Amino acid sequence: MTSDLTTRPRRPRSDAARNRERVLEAAKAVFSAGGAEASLEAVARRAGVGIGTLYRHFPTREALFEAVYRREVEQLVELAESLGSEPDPVKALRRWLGSNVAFVATKKGMASALELTVNASSSLTVCSAERLASAVGALLDRAVAAGRIRADIGPQDLLRALVGMCYMHTQPGWQDSVLRLLDVFVDGLCQGAPRAADRAEADTSSG
Repeated sequence: MTSDLTTRPRRPRSDAARNRERVLEAAKAVFSAGGAEASLEAVARRAGVGIGTLYRHFPTREALFEAVYRREVEQLVELAESLGSEPDPVKALRRWLGSNVAFVATKKGMASALELTVNASSSLTVCSAERLASAVGALLDRAVAAGRIRADIGPQDLLRALVGMCYMHTQPGWQDSVLRLLDVFVDGLCQGAPRAADRAEADTSSG
């Protein structure tokens, strides 16, 4: 009979887990910066590991892309959850959208440097898009309920606008430009929100 000790999968060694995390963090930084230096070798150097170590964790370019992509989505979902306790719902929404700019930058950089085509209909992309829409939807609902954001925009609208801003820029430093545009965009949503008196009048008339 085979014992549990021989059938139980081994846990990754702590140093291996740390190396993997360093590679993921380095990949995010390198690919977000973009440019000719955004390569797997640059990722390994920044992570402080050999290229062989990188390939042991991520045997293909696609494997690295997927791991970084999933990690970024998970962090954005967790950020949205933590921002649910932020007293100012507009500030929470603005911060989350700003963090999403960094995610798009990483995705753009990886697709370019690794010469990959991101399939918008893939299960990874579709599932991630649904999770991000749900995350920002919760923040948007809080802002709308507080009368701070106009109610005729949905989470998908926000994400489409954000992605559009990100992909229309290609020059170095484009993230700063997008963050400025994002501030203008959110301010516009706030200006279109109904005033307290308007909401009260609408509630009275509907009653």
